[in-house]
Amino acid sequence: MDRTTSSTILLIDSDPSDLQLVLPILSSAGYGVTVVTHESGAIESLLQELPVLILLQVSSVQEQGLSLCRTIREFAEFQAIPVIFIVEANDTDSIVKGISLGAVDYLTRPLDSQTLLRQVQFHIRLNAFMFNTQEQTELLTKEVKGCVHIESQLLKLLLELERRVEERNSQLSIVLNELQRTQQELLAREQKLRHANFHDALTGLPNRCWLMEYLPALIQSANQNPRNHFAALSIDLDRFKTINDSLGHLVGDELLKNVALRLQASLSPMSTVARLGGDEFIVLMEQIESIQDAIALAQQIQIQFQLPFQINDYEIFIGASVGITLSIIGYQSPVEVLRDAGIAMSQAKQAGHGCYQVLTPERKARAIARLQLETDLRQAVERQEFYLEYQPIYGLATGELKGFEALVRWQHPSRGRVAPTEFIPTAEEIGIIDRIGMWVLKESTRQLSHWQQEFPNIPLVMHVNLSAKQLKQRELVQQIEAFCTEMRLSHNSLKLEITESCFLESSSEEINLLHQLRDKGIRLCIDDFGIGYSSLGRLQNFPMDTVKVDRSFVKRLGKSSRETEIVHTIVNLAHNLGLDLVAEGIETAEQLQTLQQLGYEQGQGYYFSRPLNRHLATQLVMSSALN
Repeated sequence: MDRTTSSTILLIDSDPSDLQLVLPILSSAGYGVTVVTHESGAIESLLQELPVLILLQVSSVQEQGLSLCRTIREFAEFQAIPVIFIVEANDTDSIVKGISLGAVDYLTRPLDSQTLLRQVQFHIRLNAFMFNTQEQTELLTKEVKGCVHIESQLLKLLLELERRVEERNSQLSIVLNELQRTQQELLAREQKLRHANFHDALTGLPNRCWLMEYLPALIQSANQNPRNHFAALSIDLDRFKTINDSLGHLVGDELLKNVALRLQASLSPMSTVARLGGDEFIVLMEQIESIQDAIALAQQIQIQFQLPFQINDYEIFIGASVGITLSIIGYQSPVEVLRDAGIAMSQAKQAGHGCYQVLTPERKARAIARLQLETDLRQAVERQEFYLEYQPIYGLATGELKGFEALVRWQHPSRGRVAPTEFIPTAEEIGIIDRIGMWVLKESTRQLSHWQQEFPNIPLVMHVNLSAKQLKQRELVQQIEAFCTEMRLSHNSLKLEITESCFLESSSEEINLLHQLRDKGIRLCIDDFGIGYSSLGRLQNFPMDTVKVDRSFVKRLGKSSRETEIVHTIVNLAHNLGLDLVAEGIETAEQLQTLQQLGYEQGQGYYFSRPLNRHLATQLVMSSALN
């Protein structure tokens, strides 16, 4: 098809919002539109029909559109087709790359219908103009060639050709200068419009539109990383309507400007204040460590508002009610954040002027409890709130006491005993599990040392759980060696338990660290074997001495021959690899008998004993020594 007569525009875009806007505008202007949503079909479409213009979606993040633009310019028959690309407003990298690849212009999101149609029509006309100039030049050149033997006619034609070329070049220069000026005006207008769309005209602060665009990334970051939690404070001025009505809107506007300045002066670099409208403001506090951070800011704002505002000839006192909501709740959208902050602010107003309230009732309790748990956990080691209990491990064949597993417990000063299932995952999330783990190692080795000195004839082994984060510490081997030296403890009386999943996810550095531990004589045990759906065959290359079979296998013993056969298979594989076996969760005599028959060496569980405090465990060791 002749591109001079074509009225078809090729739209290469996969964004539904772009399609929804562009198609009706171009169609109503009389253009046919061919839509290609995947880059793979673009060249095929071009080979079938040459469009008068190409609209191309471009993104520098995934090189989307840029490679296609480069490919289009490699085809001689496509080089004359003007390409306008669609790009995000802040994607300057794509703008620069696109122009360098031969694009004639660009449009930024959100698309403006008038700008879209104006630039499309302009470049179609400009391209037609340049094409006609080329055709006339080619016709004149042919005329010159046809009269090669007539010198006078040739000279005349050449002079005419030069005149026309100069004339066209002059016209083209004017057009290009005008295009550049128009582009600069459009860019400045677009930037001004964007600023106006996302900022409050009165105070200059970010507005609701800005919050709706900024909050999604903040919410996603907080949901993925507990260190990125944020707080939203909704601030509403007390008695503002009375002041506005009695002193006039001009005074009210000046008061709002001064309130904005005072709020900005109260904030840290990690906080932002925005105006929702009227006398309502929102403060976003990013990367908070505790709810106390948000409460402290609310109190600081209220102290600042105790000072009068000097507006014209008026000295105005105005308070502020503050509602606080926290991202720990697990928000999914900006609407939820602003809604809950508003609810909390309403509760603050109900409590009286100049008050603050954290979101209530249910979400408030959940959020405060979680953040308080994090705060308390950070203080628990320094306050010595952790203690150890010891669960006995017995030889199944002889019934002799073989050792203990050290289990960390937390006695909260106000909540009482906190379940490990509640605080250990939280400790892992906030990054203090390594500190707790080191404390457990030191305390358990100290206790074992006491028992060995008091009862030297009983060769006890202390089992201590090691977290995945501890395995990443390069100084782990040196720390454990220091503990053993300080406590005069032989290395082979310490057995470190590492979960099955931790073994399988270990890096080469971590595996090397495990080899170092084992080379020092420290024994290693794979804990909770069976819940990770691996096989002993996969684990045979890891340094280990013991397999501790998960309690779920023990619990199912005797319920079917299949379950018993699985446990029997584990026994055979472990023994073939030179590993001994410990069964955990033994609760009945029948389970014990089955495990004895299967060949398990050791076991632990409520059938023998619950975890014991230090004094009861010492009595058990003493009793074993006497027997």
